[in-house]
Amino acid sequence: MSALGDLWSFLTTGANWTGTTGIWTLTRAHVWISFVSVLIASAIAIPPAVVLAHRRIAPVASVAVVNVGRAMPSFAIIALVLPFSIRWGFGLGFWPTTVALVALGTPPIYTNTYAGVAGTPADLVEAASGVGMTGSQVLYKVEIPFALPLLITGFRVSAVQIIATATLGALVGYRCLGTLMLDGLARPRTAGDRLIGGAFLVALLAILVEVALNWAETRLVPWRRRDGAARSG
Repeated sequence: MSALGDLWSFLTTGANWTGTTGIWTLTRAHVWISFVSVLIASAIAIPPAVVLAHRRIAPVASVAVVNVGRAMPSFAIIALVLPFSIRWGFGLGFWPTTVALVALGTPPIYTNTYAGVAGTPADLVEAASGVGMTGSQVLYKVEIPFALPLLITGFRVSAVQIIATATLGALVGYRCLGTLMLDGLARPRTAGDRLIGGAFLVALLAILVEVALNWAETRLVPWRRRDGAARSG
């Protein structure tokens, strides 16, 4: 049977959608660990990026430090964290994988937030200060709105990377869409459709998140939509 045939057979078999290893359960688990990881990465990255960029402090050094998470392979981070997670009672699967995903997802959010805030044109900042705005007012009313498109882009890149990499959780006992792929690799002759199905579902989930965040950007940054319409007109 062809790969497309295997995929169709897998997706149209009702038994594959139910139970503890069914598609619905594994998809919910995959979405949950991705959501938690993006949320933690945002909480770690955005506040210091905004403060440091507003004050124009350590542009090169801070980005270099935060990019350490990108330099280390995600599976290596999982392997390093796993013994500590077990020793401290956090168990297998979820938290070791989350640490690796946060390390992967923090750099694009931090870098884009810093670049967006620091890239606010100096004449806008000077004009805001000239009409009597305080430093915090300039930050919240001028710099952050200007940085919002880049911030959302960093958030989108982070989310897609995390969704794709969360499949590694299956290697340390976290049941997610990666479990389907792992089953398919372990039993290629009898469960090859699970490998193809798992890969397809992860790709589909990443695409849906990409599209949803693109749509959200057009709603959260309406002036970009107006600028695009003006240029096309």
